[in-house]
Amino acid sequence: MRRLHRVLASWPLTVKVPLLVAALMIAVAVGISNTVLQRLSDTQEEHLAQLTGAYLDGLSTAVQPFVIRGDVWESFDVLDRARQRYAGVRAKYTIVALPDETVLAASDPLRFPSASRLPGDVIERVREAQSLVLDEDGASAWVYRALREGNAFVGSIIAEIDISDLIALRHKALMALIGVNALLTVLFAAAGYFMVRRMLAPAGVLTAHLDHALDGPMKRIADRDLPPPDTEFGRLFRRFNQVADALNERQALGARLAQKQKAAVIGKLASGLAHEVNNPLGGLFNAVAMVRDHGDDPKIRADATRLLERGLTGIRNLVRTALLTYKGPAQTHEIARSDLDDLRFLIQTEVARRQIHLAWNVVLPDRLTVDGQAAQQAALNLLLNACAASPVGGTVEFAASADQHALSIVVRDQGSGLPEPFIALLRGDEPAAMPAETGLGLWTVARLMRQSGGRAEVAASGAGTMIRLILPLERALDAVA
Repeated sequence: MRRLHRVLASWPLTVKVPLLVAALMIAVAVGISNTVLQRLSDTQEEHLAQLTGAYLDGLSTAVQPFVIRGDVWESFDVLDRARQRYAGVRAKYTIVALPDETVLAASDPLRFPSASRLPGDVIERVREAQSLVLDEDGASAWVYRALREGNAFVGSIIAEIDISDLIALRHKALMALIGVNALLTVLFAAAGYFMVRRMLAPAGVLTAHLDHALDGPMKRIADRDLPPPDTEFGRLFRRFNQVADALNERQALGARLAQKQKAAVIGKLASGLAHEVNNPLGGLFNAVAMVRDHGDDPKIRADATRLLERGLTGIRNLVRTALLTYKGPAQTHEIARSDLDDLRFLIQTEVARRQIHLAWNVVLPDRLTVDGQAAQQAALNLLLNACAASPVGGTVEFAASADQHALSIVVRDQGSGLPEPFIALLRGDEPAAMPAETGLGLWTVARLMRQSGGRAEVAASGAGTMIRLILPLERALDAVA
């Protein structure tokens, strides 16, 4: 039963509704046909009773005197004249019987000879019948009339009537009902199919647009396909267009914000790289000049070599840290103290420009099994944001530590507090509305936390913002250095 129900539930409405209409029509047709046939049967029986009653009335009046006298020939004569007079009554045979159940006269004397006893089957029917007994299977009816003179029973009349014409009429009526009802059922089912298909055509349009939304932006329903606004589908289609416009606008806004964010981060990185590379280049050229002009002096040569080494090391660390923004996923997920210390070189320009005091505290093992690229890039974005949010001469705190389960990175600034939409974004919630200024790197930080399975904790007030990033470790920690 459940399997049948699932199969029926999977059928489209354009099939189920016509089938339901057809089933209802069949049920109604059966009920109407039974009523009509029963009414026809009752009417036929009533008319037959009236016709045979008139036949027995006339026959009993004519034959009763002769039954009393036991006159066989006059009784035969009455039966012969009655067959001609009551031609509408198709009697198969008529018997005039005496009180002792012997035949006085019969319309079929060969089957029922005079002075013979009535057959047993006829007697049984006579005893059961008071007036009319129908045998539809045999297409016959039996009628019985007792003949009385005063209170004395003097005889009886028994007749079998052919009712095959009535049965044939019922059969024709049944066939006509079946044909008409079948035709009406097919017509109504077909009408139901086309009506439901027409009614559900707007639903097909809506389904097609929803399927299209799975592969790209939502497509508005064309104005030519909109039903009248005062209909249910008309209102639904217009609501769908409003939702499509809102979602497409939101996606476009998100794309613009992402592009703006990317441009801002790249601009900051490019500015920092240019500044941090240009600063040591002057010293490097001076060191080269010193070696070229005074290379024979060991002391000058050693000082120049140290200057070259420090400058090149700084440039190497700066470039390696900048590559975190562009390179793909790391082959091994590891991070060490030096990987986070490299971030100080990238933010030196911003720190110097705003005269920021940088409080740096990194306590990590030599190697930590965590998504190092996500940790470095997220930390870099938070540091750039903290430097931009803190006042000139303010303090930015950076701390990193680990336990047996996770790496913890904390960035604290002295700004005016992070707006609530950005807090919701970092926590992984969907912000209600984003300000026009998207900030520096917060979208990137939220994305990296989702990708690495980490989370962000935010505490913001008028005195500053504290953001803690927690990234899960991939296996147990080494001993903390």
